[in-house]
Amino acid sequence: MKVTIIDYGAGNIKSIQFAFNRLGVEAILTNNSEEIKSADRVIFPGVGEASSAMNMLKRSKLNLLIPELKQPVLGICLGMQLLCNFTEEGNTQGLGVFNVSVKRFSDALKVPQMGWNSITDLKSPLFKNNNEQDYMYLVHSYFAEVCNQTIAKTNYGLTYSSALQNKNFYGVQFHPEKSSTAGEQILKNFIEL
Repeated sequence: MKVTIIDYGAGNIKSIQFAFNRLGVEAILTNNSEEIKSADRVIFPGVGEASSAMNMLKRSKLNLLIPELKQPVLGICLGMQLLCNFTEEGNTQGLGVFNVSVKRFSDALKVPQMGWNSITDLKSPLFKNNNEQDYMYLVHSYFAEVCNQTIAKTNYGLTYSSALQNKNFYGVQFHPEKSSTAGEQILKNFIEL
């Protein structure tokens, strides 16, 4: 099983690599198109600001490669948001894999949402052996709206998509690599898809 983590300068890569190591899988960090294309599974991580992350993807032409991938791809946090059509963060055009927009939480809420929150309405093999109301670790100021590609929801002042799926593309707003055994189960499920 060859797992690659897309390296484009935006991500908390070490914790993702450690999470896969615990599952007995080596995850290779790379920005090499051929290595990414030939992987069995691809992780598209992201921590940071959307417009600068998108500029980094464009510089290495990864913005053209990612939407064309045929194997299972998992976008995490900002990685999931960049797979959407558009994000209000920096008025950034996304990769258009998920047909939904990303909006900023209301200033009436404490932003960013930081800490543990539950996921509900689980609708994918990505959540096999997970439970409704499992708690996941989140840090974000922007959210993907609920749409017909929503496979899990979370409530924080409103209900939003905490996970999305379109064909071989999956996205999670939370950090499975930091979400204890429930998050590890999701990574295990992703490998076994």
